[in-house]
Amino acid sequence: MTQSTILAIETSCDETSAAVVVDGREVLSNVISSQVPVHQKYGGVVPEIASRKHVELINSVVAEALELAGKTFADLSAVAVTYGPGLVGALLVGLSTAKAMAYTLNIPLVGVNHMEGHIYANFLAHPELEFPLVCLVVSGGHSDLVYMAGHGQYEILGRTRDDAAGEAFDKIARALGLGYPGGPLVSKVAEEGDDQAILLPRAYLEPDSLDFSFSGLKSAVLNYLNRAEQKGEEVNKADLAASFQRAVTDVLVDKTMQAARLKKVKTILLAGGVAANRQLRESLAARAADHNLQVFYPPPILCTDNGAMIGAAAYFKFIKGIRAGLTLNAVPTLKLGIEEY
Repeated sequence: MTQSTILAIETSCDETSAAVVVDGREVLSNVISSQVPVHQKYGGVVPEIASRKHVELINSVVAEALELAGKTFADLSAVAVTYGPGLVGALLVGLSTAKAMAYTLNIPLVGVNHMEGHIYANFLAHPELEFPLVCLVVSGGHSDLVYMAGHGQYEILGRTRDDAAGEAFDKIARALGLGYPGGPLVSKVAEEGDDQAILLPRAYLEPDSLDFSFSGLKSAVLNYLNRAEQKGEEVNKADLAASFQRAVTDVLVDKTMQAARLKKVKTILLAGGVAANRQLRESLAARAADHNLQVFYPPPILCTDNGAMIGAAAYFKFIKGIRAGLTLNAVPTLKLGIEEY
C-alpha cells in the first residue's frame, strides 16, 4: 500500500509550525517557531505582529521541516493546513502558503480545524486508541466536550459559554502580575500554594448541562484582589493561584466524568494547550481510575500548537477523499464538526 506523506502547516495564533507526517501516525519532522518572546512585553498576542512574524518565518519553517524529514516537495501526497479557528491574519499566512504549494505541485489540499488537530495529537502519541471515546479539549479560546464514535465523527456535548479555561488562566495571570503565557505561570506559582485556602465559586450551570462557564470564577478572583487592595491587605499569590486552578480543574473533571457516564465510554482523551496542566492530568486520571476508565493525553510538545497534529487529522480526511478547493478561506470562528468546504 502506498504511503501518504503529508506536509502540514499550522499558523492559527503565535506559533509558526510545519511538519511532515506519514500515514497519520509517523512524524518525520515537527518544526515549531514560537513567538512568545515577541509578545511577552505586551502581555498577550498582538494579532498584527503575529501575522507579520508568520510571513517572515513560514518559508524557512517549511524548508526546515522538509529537510529534517529527508523529503522534497516531489515526495508529498498532499498539503494540509489549519483554516480555523484562530486569528484571521495569522490563518491567512498559512493558507496562502499551503494553497500556493498545492497548486504548484498539483497535489490535494486538505483543510483542518485547529481543534480537530488538538484531538488528533492523541492519536500520534497513542496509536492504540479505539472508539468510542470522549475528549475534553481545553485551550486559550475553547473548552469543549466531544464524543467520537469514529474518525472525523464529532458530537459536541458541551462548549464554553463565555471565558474558556485557558483564557481564564491568562486573565488571572495578568491580574496577579505573572506575565504571559498565563497558564504555565499560574500553575508554577500554584505549586507553592494551598488549593483549599480561598473559597472560590464553581459554575456547573443547569443540572444536565455539559457546558462550561469560567467568567464568574474570573470575576471572583478579580474581586478578591480588589477587596484586598482596598483594605491594604497582602495577597498570598500562591494560595490564590492554587485555589483558582483547583476550581477550574474540579469543573473540567466533573463534567468530563459526567460525559463519560452519559456516553458509556471507557476511554477519555485530554487535548489542547491546557492539557499540559499537571493538576488537570492527575485529577482526571485519578477520578477515571476509580471508575475503571482510561485517560490519554499527548506529551507537552504536542499540546502546544504544532503542525504534526494537523498532519495527523488531515490524513484521515485525505484517505476518505476529502479535499479543499483553492478557494478555501480562513474561518476565524470555525466550530468543531462543521466543515466550511
